[in-house]
Amino acid sequence: METLTYILCLVVTGALLFLSIYFIITLSDLECDYLNATECCDKLNVWIIPRIVGTCVLLMLYVFAGNWYLVGGNMLFISFLIHQKFTVPRGNLGVYDPTEIHNRGQVRKNIQQCLMVIGWFLMNFFLDMYLGILSILKGDNFSDLATLEAEGIPYNSSV
Repeated sequence: METLTYILCLVVTGALLFLSIYFIITLSDLECDYLNATECCDKLNVWIIPRIVGTCVLLMLYVFAGNWYLVGGNMLFISFLIHQKFTVPRGNLGVYDPTEIHNRGQVRKNIQQCLMVIGWFLMNFFLDMYLGILSILKGDNFSDLATLEAEGIPYNSSV
């Protein structure tokens, strides 16, 4: 069961990683004037809630796997995302606002934040891969028991 949990964590983390790369691509298109500010902010603000939900799903999978270090790290990251979402100034359209995105180097700051998010998800991705491989090598007792019973070998639990 632990192996399946880490495989699901790997899939969710991969999806969040691709979403973060989409954020970087969209922000860099804005920086190079391939997109206008309204179009860019509309594209990015749509994905704020799914990113929070995906990270919460990842947190629940880590709780289910019993990996408390990753639970703690992801709780901090989720609190950052929720803080970012709910401290939007009044009158702004969302986390990314077209009227303020070019003010005070906001595009650069947003790109740096997205790069840190990509770093976080890359770390999670490789930790999930490592822990998944480790759980495969360790093996589940249930799958070993089912294999033994299917082959007609009696299972001795005292060994």
